[in-house]
Amino acid sequence: MSATVHATRPQPLWFIENLAYVHLDCDDTGGAYHLGEVVGRRGDMPPLHVHHRDDETFYVLEGELTLFLGDQQLTLPAGQAALAPREVPHVYRVESEVARWLVITSPAGFEEFVRAIAEPADHDELPPEGRPVDPQAIAQAAAVVGIEVLGPPGTLPQRS
Repeated sequence: MSATVHATRPQPLWFIENLAYVHLDCDDTGGAYHLGEVVGRRGDMPPLHVHHRDDETFYVLEGELTLFLGDQQLTLPAGQAALAPREVPHVYRVESEVARWLVITSPAGFEEFVRAIAEPADHDELPPEGRPVDPQAIAQAAAVVGIEVLGPPGTLPQRS
């Protein structure tokens, strides 16, 4: 595997309610991991889900996230990171007006899900609020890469 340097910023993508970028994918890392960047607005929560094939790391660059991870609730301000291991149901919520974070999944593959449901964005800006989202399409695309949707946005993991 040779070094990969991208001369330009990746295509901005409207991924569910977020702005996302795929910085490194399966081809760039020999399948070892994916590196993405996500921007979300206050209150954003994806569907409750579990990764069966990969571990997911969150590293907050700006703002604050709460990560609901199994029976844990972790506050992640800028400069903090947390690992959501495979087979552990999780979801995040954006707590600040806007948050920006890195997502690293290992092994790679999550980027296929992002690209399958995202729409190319013309500019580096969040998608319009209230944009229609198809939960069934999200669940189907997620299943292809080993992610199981367990509940709609706002659903938290069951506490033991």
